[in-house]
Amino acid sequence: MSGILHIAGLGPGDDALVTPEVTEALAQATDVIGYIPYVARVAPRDGLTLHPSDNRVELDRATHALQLAQAGARVVVVSSGDPGVFAMASAVFEAVEREPAFESVDIRVLPGITAMLAAAARLGAPLGHDFCAINLSDNLKPWAMVEHRLRMAARADFAMAFYNPRSKSRPHQFAEALDILRAECGPDRLITFARAVTTPEEAFNTVTLGEATPEMADMRTVVIVGNSATRRVGRYVYTPRSAV
Repeated sequence: MSGILHIAGLGPGDDALVTPEVTEALAQATDVIGYIPYVARVAPRDGLTLHPSDNRVELDRATHALQLAQAGARVVVVSSGDPGVFAMASAVFEAVEREPAFESVDIRVLPGITAMLAAAARLGAPLGHDFCAINLSDNLKPWAMVEHRLRMAARADFAMAFYNPRSKSRPHQFAEALDILRAECGPDRLITFARAVTTPEEAFNTVTLGEATPEMADMRTVVIVGNSATRRVGRYVYTPRSAV
């Protein structure tokens, strides 16, 4: 008997931003699988088994979830934000591609609110026109590709949102990213560092690229860079919807 596999986004941090659809899936689950801090956000209860695991075993985690669902369990794979944005939905479908027997599993992706969108809402509307999201980590792609995408996005005048900007293992790369942005966009472009969005540690800092330093970001920070039309209105930052 085949169960069901939900791939759910837990939002950026505030429990109020977890969707009712995700809350219901978690209430009906027999098993919850995910990265350790995300599983920790799910309250234990009778009849529920929690399966926390390390962040670098995504395919193993996805395969385990599919095996449980195939055996009849009601499984929820949890990610922060939205599961389709730099998260577990892709890993689950990659596991299905590798093992066609998993195609019989009923898989449903439940959207969530990303840190990028939560940060933009707090700021005003910095992503109000065309924008792109780039993961600055080179764990799953070469740094040369990150650099190329940064340059092309800046030259296309996208507003940009950056995930995983700076970690202890690669502190130098965000400095290089800022140098690229200053070279392509100039020193006056607005950049916002949004840390721990919607949590009690939430903090925002909007400066120009000329004022930005690498130390303003860490792995809990989403960085939003405006396009050439992005500007401040009082305490808000917005990007006009009209083309420039």
